[in-house]
Amino acid sequence: MKFEPISKVPGFKFGHAQNQEAFTGCTVILCDEGSIGGVDQRGGSPGTRETDLLRPLHMVEIVNAILLTGGSAFGLDAATGVMQFLEEKGKGVDTGFARIPIVPGAVIFDLGFGNSKIRPDAAMGYEACKNASDQEPQQGNYGAGIGATVGKILGNGQAMKGGIGHAALQIGGGIWIGALMVVNALGDIVNPSNRTIIAGARTIKKSIIKIGESDLFANTISVMGSFIGQKSLSFSAKQNTVIGAVLTNAKLSKDETNKLAQSGQNGLALSIQPSHTMFDGDTMFAVSSQKKSSNINSVAAFAPIVVAQAIVNAVTFAESLGGIPSASDLNQVEK
Repeated sequence: MKFEPISKVPGFKFGHAQNQEAFTGCTVILCDEGSIGGVDQRGGSPGTRETDLLRPLHMVEIVNAILLTGGSAFGLDAATGVMQFLEEKGKGVDTGFARIPIVPGAVIFDLGFGNSKIRPDAAMGYEACKNASDQEPQQGNYGAGIGATVGKILGNGQAMKGGIGHAALQIGGGIWIGALMVVNALGDIVNPSNRTIIAGARTIKKSIIKIGESDLFANTISVMGSFIGQKSLSFSAKQNTVIGAVLTNAKLSKDETNKLAQSGQNGLALSIQPSHTMFDGDTMFAVSSQKKSSNINSVAAFAPIVVAQAIVNAVTFAESLGGIPSASDLNQVEK
């Protein structure tokens, strides 16, 4: 399969904004008129806004933007800036008194990394909208991914850098499907094809002379089954979440878009070990820009694939920051 940038999916624009000193930021997906949204939330510790209205049996179908942000629940304030930007553009549901932009959003917990007193706010959300374009968005330490880390079961001292990543595929008939993911997982990030760990909890050693999976990674699944792992979980529970969106130009109903979000969650199981824990707030949006006729079964079949690749890209594009090493550092000797 030849993966392409998320910008290949027609009908969307992407914008990042971040605070380089505080290690926090937000990312906005601006949607074309008539885009229909859905959501699937599986982790046990979510931070979200406007998710109920995306589910079946609720009246609103159209979404104007998706917000992915750091700052935990504080970061939801960035949605105010996104709404201001969209209102100025005349976007939103016409109530007869004002247009109300529909901006669902989700957060990651990055308060334990960088400056916890500085969080994404309305000004940052507005800036992300101003930065939005239909060009390929940057990956790694940008937007909502700048403060993301992975593999935190043994604490931040043994964690590795997460980030934001994306991937897309063309599946025939002019249909595109892609995913934009912010990776801040409790678990390890694995290669979907062979399950080897790419980034995750590192072993507690003063010096690692030979870099290899058996030397470097503690393996979160193994740690969770140990005594020290049981003790570590109470600390790790506060600091995780993977959030993102599956995007397509296929024409889908609201029910079908929700099904697409559900299918996208399977990509977390392919690339994160473990995924969907009670300590993660894993939330997946899906948006259809309604450009091309298609079949939900064909589109949904590829959702886990693009999500898994976007997650892998998030950690492989990430760079070390604030003393937290990245996957790109693994060819170096750690001391």
